[in-house]
Amino acid sequence: MDFMNWLNALPGAAAQGMIWGIMAIGVYVTYKILDMADLTVDGSMVTGMATCAMLMASGWSVWPSMLISILAGMLTGLVTGIFHTVMGIPAILSGILTQLILWSANLKIMGKANQALPARSFNVLLTQLRKYEAIVYLIVICIVLIAVLYWFFGTRYGMSIRATGCNAKMSRAQGINTNKNKVVGLAISNGIVAFAGALLAQYSGKADINDGRGAIVIGLAAVIIGEAIVSRMGQNFIIRLTGVLVGGIIYYIVYQTVIFIGLDTDLLKMLSALVVAIFLAVPNMKKKYFSKAHKRAKEAA
Repeated sequence: MDFMNWLNALPGAAAQGMIWGIMAIGVYVTYKILDMADLTVDGSMVTGMATCAMLMASGWSVWPSMLISILAGMLTGLVTGIFHTVMGIPAILSGILTQLILWSANLKIMGKANQALPARSFNVLLTQLRKYEAIVYLIVICIVLIAVLYWFFGTRYGMSIRATGCNAKMSRAQGINTNKNKVVGLAISNGIVAFAGALLAQYSGKADINDGRGAIVIGLAAVIIGEAIVSRMGQNFIIRLTGVLVGGIIYYIVYQTVIFIGLDTDLLKMLSALVVAIFLAVPNMKKKYFSKAHKRAKEAA
């Protein structure tokens, strides 16, 4: 591995890591706050990319394009929420169904499999041609996003959504409309994911129908890595959200390093899945085997 080339690639990896970290914050909302596995994100990520790219290609400016991308992403979460709460379809199947719908919807939005969004032709907010400027913009965006989420989930309604994820039965007993909260949570989650998609489309200079494939795995990896990093720093909500963001950056830097090492790129998705599996398994294995060992040692003493 050429160390200098790897070092030069770090700013780009950090910028992309922050974008995927924003996506991972969306995954965190469903996976950790609502306690749901939402597979919609593989499709809603592309919805954000496609919507932003096509609006900007039609002459719209960057901010309205991103706002509509967020609304489009929230709509995808609404569809998943209706499947789950109104139709009674299990959450994981609801996400899969919406994801399949979005494959066709995203193709219709773009009219083809991909849409170019070159920074030299469009007034984009982020571009890999100006990596350090992109990093500054992304840091500001991440600070604002975490602050808004911290405020919202600290409100009475935000806390009712958190209560729904913690214990839905008890929440219903307290008069909380858990179905409504699930739909709102899914909409917020996928709105954030679509926002990340809009940023990624600008940064990479394109929107492609395949760009969201495996997004849920990357999001889970970032969430799990982030939780491992901040587990000893307390349970403050801001710290946990920041940990998810840092997890996304670490994931993408490792991803970039693996490419530089020369690992077959066909194996990268498998590597991502194995990383998630290991991080998910370790806490359970520690609890299962270490508690038994501790119990035996206590009995022997």
